Parts: sequence; C-alpha cells; structure tokens
Amino acid sequence: MTDVLAAPGDPPPSADPGGAPSGSLVGEIDALAGVPVAYFRGDEILFPPRERYGQVVVALKGAGFAMCSDLCAVDYLASMERPLPEGVAPERFEVVVNLLSLERRRRVRLRVQVPEADATLPTLFRCYPGTENMEREVYDLFGIRFSDHPDLTRILMPQDWEGHPLRKDYGTGRVPVQFKEAPGPR
Repeated sequence: MTDVLAAPGDPPPSADPGGAPSGSLVGEIDALAGVPVAYFRGDEILFPPRERYGQVVVALKGAGFAMCSDLCAVDYLASMERPLPEGVAPERFEVVVNLLSLERRRRVRLRVQVPEADATLPTLFRCYPGTENMEREVYDLFGIRFSDHPDLTRILMPQDWEGHPLRKDYGTGRVPVQFKEAPGPR
C-alpha cells in the first residue's frame, strides 16, 4: 500500500484495484515493486532502500528518465520525526535525486535514507555521467561517500579542510575576511 503525504487541498491520486495509484511509476515498472512511494503537491516521491538504490535508478533510466537534474543531500540531525511513508525508517542523512523524462513529460524524486554510521551510497556516474560533480559536492559538504566514484575529492572546500561544513553538528567558526583596499574618491 502507498502512503500519501499531501498538502492541504491537494487530493491524493486515485488508486487502481491493485492498490497502486493510477499513473504511479511503482505500478508501471516491475523493478520498482515494493518501493515506498509518497505524493506531495503533484510530485511522485520514491523512497528506495539504500540496498536497492542502484537498481531503482537503472530501472528508471530504462523507463525513459534520461536526465538527472539534481542530486543533493539533507542533514536531519534535529528533525528525525519528519513525515515518511510507512516502512521507511528515518536516518540522519537523506540523499535526494531528481530525475526527468522528456518523453513522458514527467519528473520523479528519489529520497534515500543514509545512516550516519555508514554514510555511503553507490555512485550514479556510470548511469548519469553529469552527476560526478554533484556527488563530489555532497561528499565535500556532508561527508557522504559514493562508492566507485571516479574522483571523489573536495570540490568547494580546500583539499586540507577538516570536516564537512553543511553538517548540522559542524562547529561555527570565523574565517577572517580579507578586504581589498577601498578605491579613492572618484
């Protein structure tokens, strides 16, 4: 059964006799069977378990989702009681992937729970080569590693930087600001 996270005034999609909402990718693509799904403001959101993440992405690419428009992460350190579909255990980190199908005129969002103790996911680089830098940014700012990534190095912070600045428990400090000499009167 699917769980619907709906905004006020946003009706959930109608269900077919098999239990999957009409037009749901979970109902259309066999490889997505059993993947929790939610709907929010008209968007379909899949919550694949970390073990099935690569399989789900490959199935979606084969179904026409040829473009990965975004890959980012969220640190839910202080918000562990967020709404999630039944059967999805909340973890500290969540990797969010947005895929686009031009032929279907459709988007789908994946939200993968990543535990703090083992913050790793398989890379999407082999399937979507444009994700290389997005994964490097997630690694640099959150410390989530992507296995088999061709160049998992920092992209925004200096190579010798310690820590990951977008983690909620990262200490705030001061970096001295260097100003150029102000120009004289005009």
